[in-house]
Amino acid sequence: MRVLYVWVCTLFICANEQKMKLIRILKQKTKLLKSKSYALVFAYQDNRTPWYAKFLIVITLGYLLSPIDLIPDFIPVLGYLDDLIILPLLIAVSIKLIPQKVLVECREKAKKHIENKKKSAWWFAVLIILFWLVIVFLILRKFLWN
Repeated sequence: MRVLYVWVCTLFICANEQKMKLIRILKQKTKLLKSKSYALVFAYQDNRTPWYAKFLIVITLGYLLSPIDLIPDFIPVLGYLDDLIILPLLIAVSIKLIPQKVLVECREKAKKHIENKKKSAWWFAVLIILFWLVIVFLILRKFLWN
């Protein structure tokens, strides 16, 4: 019985470690996607970027920000597969079309932009919390004090 207990605990710990590793990988991929998307925005704004690269950047960023997918997410497997294949493919092709010198500068701008954004992001959290506190206050005032 003790062997079974140890085996179950080991299995749970290994599964938990795999989940944590997956979460770390997903966080890294998300940061990379964010950085690349900002670099694409800066590349679009640069005059040295060719028109065909700008055209593909618009399509890429439009697909990235669009709430509508080519294949809806509720379709099993295929729904998320388009996000895992089409979006990285669009980003990779867009980056290949940007001149190397422009791309290096845009990646630096993106890195600086993300760092500056982190420093000021807490203000948005305060505003959101204040907004919800006001909403709760108004609801309580409406129902409790009338």
